[in-house]
Amino acid sequence: MRRLAALAASCLATATLVMATPAVATADPAGPVALVGDTGARVVSVTMQTDRRAMVSVFSPSMGREIPVQVLLPADRSVPRPSLYMLDGVSAGEETNYTESTWTAKTDAVAFFADKPVNVVLPIGGRGSYYADWQRPDPVLGVNMWETFLTRELPPLIDAQFSGNGTDALMGLSMGAQGAMNLIAKHPSLYTGIAAFSGCYDNRSNETKNAVRTTVGSTGGDATNMWGSNSDPAWADNDPSLRVDALRGKEIYVSSGTGLPGPYEAGGSPLDQLWDALLVGGPLEAAANLCTDGFVDTLNRAGVPATIVRKPWGTHSWRYWQDEMHASWPVIARALGV
Repeated sequence: MRRLAALAASCLATATLVMATPAVATADPAGPVALVGDTGARVVSVTMQTDRRAMVSVFSPSMGREIPVQVLLPADRSVPRPSLYMLDGVSAGEETNYTESTWTAKTDAVAFFADKPVNVVLPIGGRGSYYADWQRPDPVLGVNMWETFLTRELPPLIDAQFSGNGTDALMGLSMGAQGAMNLIAKHPSLYTGIAAFSGCYDNRSNETKNAVRTTVGSTGGDATNMWGSNSDPAWADNDPSLRVDALRGKEIYVSSGTGLPGPYEAGGSPLDQLWDALLVGGPLEAAANLCTDGFVDTLNRAGVPATIVRKPWGTHSWRYWQDEMHASWPVIARALGV
């Protein structure tokens, strides 16, 4: 069963996504651009898609290219505020040709955060990357140095451009949940909390390593270029389950479902969507549920408190993740001090 679960986990976050129409950009009232950080990263441009939604182009020296980043802004921008970094699943905006995060394309994130006194930061384009620093360029996925980008290059620029106060938290789903948990475990001084949905957080066995390989392979990439062979120490270095002591004192929310049909599968979905949810999203979420079981056990053995939500149903799909975005907000609000 463990092997079957690992094989299913290899395709986490590959459920079919629906194309969304990007917002039309307006003139840019966002203030100064071309901000340069100590790392050499710089804000190249800021385009206001609405008065509360910015598209920022950030040059990343570590990746040698411009990275698009969405920022949702609070109504009151008269005082500095904390920032919530939200990481996508394996497609990372591919379904909208990287014009926006899947969070904004597939959930009510824009409306939900409209009354929250935080910057919401949504990097776009980390397809199949696990938001990690890769050992070498990949012929298909190119240069991936997302850990460096997210922990060193981007935050000072966001704080400078959008009045961040230096308090940051993370939210992620599926591949982005594992990526987010890895970031907070490796850089605990940077983040005050995390909400992680339907992820796997353990690279110790060959089965789970090969699951990661299959997920990366689903995008055409090769995980050997990320963390080397299965015996490479980089796998352990990027294993959140080996760093749970670093999570002590953080606000933590972890959730998963069982993969069984839930209220959204019973809600009159079109037959093709229902088929995908049950035959794809069901096994994927069941695998994530087993992964979450193991990580929760690790947290418990270490005596690290966390809010754990285990639903008796639910597939690997955006409607459930939207619910979890809502449900986890009190934990994230405490982490951000709002």
